[in-house]
Amino acid sequence: MADEYGHLPRGAARIFKAAKWSLQGIKAAWLHESSFRLECYLIAVLAPVAIWLGESPIEQALMIGSMLLVLAMELANSAVEAVIARYGDEYHELAGRAKDMGSAAVFVLMMNVLVTWGLILAPRFL
Repeated sequence: MADEYGHLPRGAARIFKAAKWSLQGIKAAWLHESSFRLECYLIAVLAPVAIWLGESPIEQALMIGSMLLVLAMELANSAVEAVIARYGDEYHELAGRAKDMGSAAVFVLMMNVLVTWGLILAPRFL
């Protein structure tokens, strides 16, 4: 989608602003979302394991990348939940469905981590 500048490159100042907003989002997730913190701790432990156990850069990238996808979806899920919370705590079927679907998306990506790690590591141990 075009912004006020059209489809032209935004320039360094706009890139730095976008990076600042992204870091603010990560900070907010860290401060307010226990699931995000837990997943960050898991990545801090498992990323070195992936580097150690991955036999090639491709395997290492797949193992670490699958975990980073969980973090990205956790951020999106938290954003959906924040928008829904903005409109109140009363139950609404569509709000509940949106929150459940966001949670399901995180779960699917967690299963992706298990499948990715399993397909890479299982042949070595069986």
